[in-house]
Amino acid sequence: MSPDPVDRLDPVVLHHVVNTLGWPDLRSLQRAAIDPLMDGEDAILLAPTAGGKTEAACLPVLSAMSAQGWSDTSVLYLCPLKALLNNLVTRVDAYAQWLGRRAQLWHGDTTESQRQRIRTDPPDILLTTPESLEAMLIGVKTDHATVLGHVRTVVVDEVHAFADDDRGWHLLAVLERLQQVTGRPLQRIGLSATVGNPRQLLTWLQGSGAGERPGRVIAPVTPAPAPSAAGEHPPGEVELDYVGSLDNAAKLIAALHRGEKRLVFCDSRRQVEQLGAALREREVTVFLSHASLSAQERTRSEQAFAEARDCVIVSTSTLELGIDVGDLDRVIQIDSPTTVAAFLQRIGRTGRRPGSIRNCLFLATRKDALLQAAALLVLWGRGWVEPVTAPPEPRHLVAQQLLALVLQQHRIGSRLWPEQWSGLAPFDRSAQPILRHLVAEGFLDQDGELLFIGPEAERRFGRRHFIELTASFTAPPQFTVVSGRTEIGQTDPSVLTEERPGPRRLLLGGRSWQVTFIDWGRKRVFVEPADGGGVAKWTNGSLAGLSHALTRAMRDVLLGADPPVSRTRRAEACLAEWRQEDAPGLVHPGGTLVTRCGTDVRWWTWAGYRANATLAATLPSVADPVQRPTDCFVRLREDLTPQMWRTAHEGADGGTALVLPDVDPRAVRGLKFSAALPERLAVATVAARLADFDGAAAALREPVRFHVTP
Repeated sequence: MSPDPVDRLDPVVLHHVVNTLGWPDLRSLQRAAIDPLMDGEDAILLAPTAGGKTEAACLPVLSAMSAQGWSDTSVLYLCPLKALLNNLVTRVDAYAQWLGRRAQLWHGDTTESQRQRIRTDPPDILLTTPESLEAMLIGVKTDHATVLGHVRTVVVDEVHAFADDDRGWHLLAVLERLQQVTGRPLQRIGLSATVGNPRQLLTWLQGSGAGERPGRVIAPVTPAPAPSAAGEHPPGEVELDYVGSLDNAAKLIAALHRGEKRLVFCDSRRQVEQLGAALREREVTVFLSHASLSAQERTRSEQAFAEARDCVIVSTSTLELGIDVGDLDRVIQIDSPTTVAAFLQRIGRTGRRPGSIRNCLFLATRKDALLQAAALLVLWGRGWVEPVTAPPEPRHLVAQQLLALVLQQHRIGSRLWPEQWSGLAPFDRSAQPILRHLVAEGFLDQDGELLFIGPEAERRFGRRHFIELTASFTAPPQFTVVSGRTEIGQTDPSVLTEERPGPRRLLLGGRSWQVTFIDWGRKRVFVEPADGGGVAKWTNGSLAGLSHALTRAMRDVLLGADPPVSRTRRAEACLAEWRQEDAPGLVHPGGTLVTRCGTDVRWWTWAGYRANATLAATLPSVADPVQRPTDCFVRLREDLTPQMWRTAHEGADGGTALVLPDVDPRAVRGLKFSAALPERLAVATVAARLADFDGAAAALREPVRFHVTP
């Protein structure tokens, strides 16, 4: 009989699990994590929201800390959001105190006095973000060897939220540099919700140690739902409704589920604001959360919501991750998220009480949103989840890391710098052209074999101790909105400049505000409360669009696939209208359609935004040269003939001759640090991220039918 892994936990930890937490036993994930984590293996811990991942990591790591006598800051706990760190620190510190240890917080809102205490008396566990970790490495006030030189283990919470974003590349690069400071490989533990490729996610997290260090994916013993057979639905109470407008959604939310705590997800800040204002008009107790509200405003909303009962909180994806907002009764989704993974995170906020069930009500405000929601639920019903993949060719972050390394070490050898990343691509010798550009343009100065920070880096990024170099993502500039002495949040400058009749009013925090003064130099807007008429608007800097998988599922719905969920009569009627009136000119079961209606010629590929951008670039002789990519079709030239189509199609050679999409030079501005790249490399990076060769090739391989609308 094999020994019980629970016996390896520190006896004090085990005592508190039983007597302080009141747990009769550990969950299967927590049991399975003990041996590999205490043995120092890398791991990905997979479980739904509230699946016990934090404890699965903390209990073995604390036990190893005790058994092996780790001192100083030996564990880093990294999160993508400051709010998530704020939410976790009390719990992690409570576990650490069982063993006489401490956990503390360091992020952008941490005061200088708190940071100074950490510098002089480091905690055992430091909860931080990758950006703050890099700020410690390059900052002149922090002796990073003293504070970070004893780190042995790094826990990365919500690791999937890093991996498919530039922040993931930044995280990997900073961890490699941290290993140079500690002089030892770091144990890497990722905590994740369900993903489609957990083994690849583990390999990604291991960085330069992939293939050299042991690692495993650990998941609950209870199997995840298999792809649904006929009549079998994944667990959860899900309903799909079509309400036709955001105002109708507000009416329904106000009338339904009174006395319950409801979390409503929207997929834009503007929608959050408009729905919040509409609910407030109907005397619903409502709170708001999105990235353009001030930290104080969001915290106030989240705390009030956690303590209230009969209320609604309206949020973007900011509350999708594991922030605790109390005991939820309902999740409501306005329109549809763009990924199954996001839906799993959101529905996972419910069903935590014994006897309750996970639930989500979809309220589609537009016909196309209903189609997207139905498609998303078809994918969910098949048990499909998106694979997590890193954005390709992060050359701009290579430039950022080279500058950050020089700041950290004050000077670096012009030949030895790749050692700092242990050969991890693309931070290896393949970055030599980027390094040469940084020297040629004055971002770096060279003296013999040594490189130093140059005047151009000082000019571009040097304000406030190079703080701009520690943020690897970018957002359009926003104006801070202030009422009296209270910061409400940020608004898009276009709201302040576009012509509109009457007084200028903003919608922020679910309330209308009248603008009294604009300080253009300091980007501050002063406001006072107004009775209504506020406008909410933010610029979306994303290149994304819908994926190939989701757009193909939309085609499947038009061809008759039904999501395995309850559907209201309104939803059924809208789907029937899609299939009977629209679908014949959009889809065909035997392949793709080219349709002509007057001079409007479209190739209905249902291949997704990036695949269609790739197809438009690959077929320049037949594609409309002034079109913008769409999710569902490629616009073709109005003089298209079948012969022109055949010639262009043959030239693409079944998808073997695909080319990168064309890039608007303005899109390059969305890459932070693109100023530190040669323009051709910045454009190539954006083009690679806009491409989907697999989806484009699949569309080219399908038979094509021509359809002319009378």
